[in-house]
Amino acid sequence: MLATVLEEAVRAGAAELTHYFQQSFSVQHKEGRNNLVTDADHASEKAIIEVIRRHYPGHFILTEESGELAQDSDYKWIIDPLDGTINFAHGVPLNCVSVGVEHKGAMILGMVYNPHMNELFFAEKGKGATLNGQPIKVSTETDAMSSCLVTGFPYIYINTENGPLQVFERLIREGVPVRRLGAAAIDLCWVAAGRFDGFYEHKLEAWDSAAGFLIVEEAGGKVTDFNGDDYSPYQHRIVATNGLIHEELLDIINN
Repeated sequence: MLATVLEEAVRAGAAELTHYFQQSFSVQHKEGRNNLVTDADHASEKAIIEVIRRHYPGHFILTEESGELAQDSDYKWIIDPLDGTINFAHGVPLNCVSVGVEHKGAMILGMVYNPHMNELFFAEKGKGATLNGQPIKVSTETDAMSSCLVTGFPYIYINTENGPLQVFERLIREGVPVRRLGAAAIDLCWVAAGRFDGFYEHKLEAWDSAAGFLIVEEAGGKVTDFNGDDYSPYQHRIVATNGLIHEELLDIINN
């Protein structure tokens, strides 16, 4: 039942993205010059919440735009109604809806849907990961220096030692291809599907990674923080790989 409602909610949000995509809509700025929110973000979030509330009115909800809709519940829905807003605003079809479901502090379901490419990624804890209903697995690359990686940069650059630009430069100078798609949930799912061998980012929020990190793990990958400790979507730094290049990539990131 939970998985069925999750898909209903995700598809309801995605229908709003399809409705607004490449159409006229208003754009507002959040913190940072290019940290945008659009009519599509709000419409998608509203549609997702309506589905959840209809089936589970007592569940806790955490969303990117509305924040915490708190309830005393063992279940928490973590929602990014539009991941890749800048892509969306510029007509780039790399954006998606991402929703994770947490039970007693553990992620149990994750779904990411890019309606423009009709790619629906799904994972249930302990039951594997799928793309459009077909099982997916991470890649088998064993050498980080031969890998194809993906990353992202925060909207507000935090000028810390060994920050995003320094790690990026280090990899690029070694000839490692590092892509930037602009949607962390898609980055994670493409690691899960074996399209990328690894993903890292210095500053994500819970809604960016809640669904995607479970999808990577259920596809046979490994997800940690920069210290190599168990990953939590409530901390910012993430490394997600096929598992085979994980330690090597951590060493490179940490210099």
